[in-house]
Amino acid sequence: MEVVIVADARSGGELIARAIAQLLRRKADALLGVATGSTPLPVYQALTAQVRSGAVDASRARIAQLDEYVGLDAEHPESYRSVLRREVLEPLGIGMDAFLGPDGTAEDVQAACEAYDMALAAAGGVDLQLLGIGTDGHIGFNEPCSSLASRTRIKTLTEQTRIDNARFFDGDIEQVPHHVITQGIGTILEARHLVLLATGEGKADAVAATVEGPVAAICPASALQLHPHATVVVDEGAASKLKLADYFRHTYANKPEWQGI
Repeated sequence: MEVVIVADARSGGELIARAIAQLLRRKADALLGVATGSTPLPVYQALTAQVRSGAVDASRARIAQLDEYVGLDAEHPESYRSVLRREVLEPLGIGMDAFLGPDGTAEDVQAACEAYDMALAAAGGVDLQLLGIGTDGHIGFNEPCSSLASRTRIKTLTEQTRIDNARFFDGDIEQVPHHVITQGIGTILEARHLVLLATGEGKADAVAATVEGPVAAICPASALQLHPHATVVVDEGAASKLKLADYFRHTYANKPEWQGI
């Protein structure tokens, strides 16, 4: 696992956007796995700036969804499909015909989960998966003690998660679905390159457990240690509890530039 410590969220977003741009120059139709939430926004903003400047063409890229609410219409403004259309596809000039996501309104949710895993495989697999991390170490909606071999499946949201997400639903927790479909940890690990972005001191404990702790279901993100190409990008706050922070700074500072991340 490579750990890159950057000055702030903007710097992290720009670094990851450059890596995505390099990927798209090599493989114009790369399948990009994307996440929702506030953490990845600097990545999308930096990549959009590159597209608008003509530095990279993202129009042939394909987008794969990490998770989705169950029972929320795809056109609902807070469905993750709608959020990603606004924050990723439209700014990058990518059509919805290049979008892969699970059907959160399916009558048979389990079948929809299995179908999504098969669709990802049929598409050739995810080339780069962008991830955030929760304060408890969760990735996607794989909460602590999720199986490290788990596949795309339905998960029940904790009450705290529903409370946290109520801000997107006019502050009304009753509008927040109880269930989500999420890529499992096993599914996530099949991507060719995993890039986790974490910012702020609130993520410091989770980052330390992910990078320097044991591989354990109590910290789902620690499964990234099992991946042959995983990159963790953190700002100074999120890196504040890393025992090997100086080592990580040294290795990245002396890394050949052509290697990228």
